[in-house]
Amino acid sequence: MIARRLSVAVIALLLAIQVVRNAAVVALATLHPASAGMLWADHPSVEISTGLAQIGRAARERKPIDPRTFAMIDDAAVKAPLAPEPFLVRGVQADTAGDREAAKRAFLAAQWRDPRSLPAAYFLADYYFRSGRPLDGLQQTAVLARLSPRGTEAVAPLVAAYANNRSNWLQMRALFRAQPGIEDAVLVALAQNPRNADAILAIADANHRSPDSSWLPVLLANLVAGGDYARARSIWSMVGGGHNGAELVFDSGFSNPAPPPPFNWVLASSTLGLAEREAGKRLHVIFYGNEDGVLASQLQTLAPGTYQLKMQVAGSPAHAEALRWSVRCDKSTEPFASVGLGEAARVGWKFQVPAGCPAQWLELSGRSGEVAQQSEVTITGFGVTRVSANG
Repeated sequence: MIARRLSVAVIALLLAIQVVRNAAVVALATLHPASAGMLWADHPSVEISTGLAQIGRAARERKPIDPRTFAMIDDAAVKAPLAPEPFLVRGVQADTAGDREAAKRAFLAAQWRDPRSLPAAYFLADYYFRSGRPLDGLQQTAVLARLSPRGTEAVAPLVAAYANNRSNWLQMRALFRAQPGIEDAVLVALAQNPRNADAILAIADANHRSPDSSWLPVLLANLVAGGDYARARSIWSMVGGGHNGAELVFDSGFSNPAPPPPFNWVLASSTLGLAEREAGKRLHVIFYGNEDGVLASQLQTLAPGTYQLKMQVAGSPAHAEALRWSVRCDKSTEPFASVGLGEAARVGWKFQVPAGCPAQWLELSGRSGEVAQQSEVTITGFGVTRVSANG
């Protein structure tokens, strides 16, 4: 009985040693195949890592690969039939030999064994693109992006390039249905170029056509930078949900933050000060007085003519003289008209939009003095109306 117990204990100890040894070999094989080889030279992980290292070294030195390297990897495939690496090597061998179908089967076998294999996704994407199957190639590219650190951002411009061709839009929509995780990054990449506006509107699904869509402010900013104000405002209205109605200035009541800038208010929240919407259609403004800057602004597309701004100040303002309204043409740093906030509240303010100024920034700014003084006001009853077309 004692001998039997001793035998069982020895067997258990040997098994434990084998398990620890196997785990150590697998861990070392990827990073240090030579060290792992000292523990267990013919372990499949060692053979795979050693073989891949030899293939990489031969490729770097532009030398032919030793046939014994392939034999070693084949031996590893027999010992570890679920390992993907031998199939990757077989795929590369087949592709090099011109047998692309065999290469595809090998890469698919590798991906089946390890769905998270980056090389398998890469080789399959390359195969599909070269075979004239862009949708399959894009799907593998999306897999590659999902598996790589920051991969989605890296491959998004490559996927976005396919949207330049109108004939690929149907495939792009199919790709987004199959790989929804990549859509946001691809649309943002497309939005970098305002000429892609039609492509974005054509391929974005319903979940990516809303005021908070990541691509929308990027596209609007680029359309405005290119001077295409009408197109920018049309998309802002259609996707962003902004509709002026009878108002010349959107959200004159400071109660609709959903549509994004620049055709809605850009409100400061920084070391300059704070501008925030308040219940009751009011704008609460605090200017710290330490530096000059814009506290609230909105891009307009007013036609040439004369306009009048009216507003009231609720309560008792503090140092309102430091605050001013101004209007400047987009692309210009200097305003063509300005007025102190106090005067605008008392008697209103008329300003004339000149010809050749298709878009204007309406801005509420703070001006610092020699001694910093905090200003605080609450604006209500705000509105802009047109007085005449010719001034």
